[in-house]
Amino acid sequence: MNTLFDKIWDRHVVQQVADGPTQLYIDRLYCHEVTSPQAFDGMRARGLKCFRPDHIVCMPDHNTPTHDQDKPISDPVSKKQVDTLERNAREFGLRHYGMMSPDNGIIHVVGPEKGLSLPGMTIVCGDSHTSTHGAVGAVAFGIGTSEVEMVMASQCILQQKPRSMRITINGQLQRGVTAKDVALFLMSQLTTSGATGYFVEYAGEVVRDMSMEGRLTLCNLSIEMGARGGFIAPDETTFAYLKGREFAPKGADWERAVAYWKTLRSDEDAVFDKELIFSAKDIEPRITYGTNPGMGIGITENIPSAPSEGESAGFMKALSYMGFKPGEKLLGKTVDYVFLGACTNGRIEDFRAFASIVKGRKKASDVVAWLVPGSWAVDRQIREEGLDKVLAEAGFQIRQPGCSACLAMNDDKVPSGKLSVSTSNRNFEGRQGPGARTILASPLVAAAAAVTGVITDPRVLL
Repeated sequence: MNTLFDKIWDRHVVQQVADGPTQLYIDRLYCHEVTSPQAFDGMRARGLKCFRPDHIVCMPDHNTPTHDQDKPISDPVSKKQVDTLERNAREFGLRHYGMMSPDNGIIHVVGPEKGLSLPGMTIVCGDSHTSTHGAVGAVAFGIGTSEVEMVMASQCILQQKPRSMRITINGQLQRGVTAKDVALFLMSQLTTSGATGYFVEYAGEVVRDMSMEGRLTLCNLSIEMGARGGFIAPDETTFAYLKGREFAPKGADWERAVAYWKTLRSDEDAVFDKELIFSAKDIEPRITYGTNPGMGIGITENIPSAPSEGESAGFMKALSYMGFKPGEKLLGKTVDYVFLGACTNGRIEDFRAFASIVKGRKKASDVVAWLVPGSWAVDRQIREEGLDKVLAEAGFQIRQPGCSACLAMNDDKVPSGKLSVSTSNRNFEGRQGPGARTILASPLVAAAAAVTGVITDPRVLL
């Protein structure tokens, strides 16, 4: 009667503190430059070394510029953070993939693509979108800086066990509907707090039919429903994706690993704390209209009317910031910026989708487009498949890997008042730059906006 979450969690319990949290063993700690410096300082102050340095991987991504990476970083704050991570990794003997390394990129893209993230693991990082790694069948979640230090020192963490939720999506997705649309739909249904306190297992025909890239997108956005994390039971799609990856098991070890991974599924009679079921037929390409990811609509729908009196102030504030009105359609709205990338949609499948729309068309002259691979490995694949030529002929340039315009911690900032259609994960006020206005969307919707200059249903261009 165990859920998959129970099976992985229980296997990693070191001890249960009486009337307190669980001491949980952690298989993989990822460190980037933003949340790790204080943890390293704490270790240094206490004279500690990392308990299991071979289980820790460091990589700059948030502050990484997406151009001229072979030159010194011009922003002094970004440069200090990136340089500090490199120095700390060297001092503590940790694996570090620095800027211009062929293995560099966004940590949540690189982890799965190198086989560092594997089924049955517990994975943490000082970043909320660590939930991405749940797509391989791991229990993965973000932690705070003091907890990063705790894992460095002991390879364990103190955690309260979350409740379990299963979200089942049945049927087949319509043409032009992607994993990003599924996630945006779920957020609109559950709101940004509807999964608070839960770890979500995704199931159903839609999830089974998803590619690994799609699953990574879906799990990435679990945190935007308030969930502690989200994951998917490993299956043949998972195994095919991981086989041959650099850090995946090889030979007889691979066969043994797959035999174990096949046991990682919820029992038929497993009991979840909460179960939700949705139908694929209710999902069309989605866009957001407000300042949190749950404020979303189908692309052909109107912005809803103001909600109940107690909620209307925040609703109207969000619409005022975005420059929209209740009941308004967003189709045809002029777009200033388009961003393809982030740990949400910076993978090869996302670039294929974008290219499928822009092929044979031209970028709208007034649109600024940032196309940013999630890793150098994705960049190489783009070029191997000739997607770079398709994009160049349409008037687009590919930038260098990094978090880019997902958040305003590097040079790629959307100017105040400008409207951006973005494949990233958050549309908070100022998230892409002070005063920037963000509409979250799939790579197909982003591509349609990039070639038309306005918000466009991608199905008319497919």
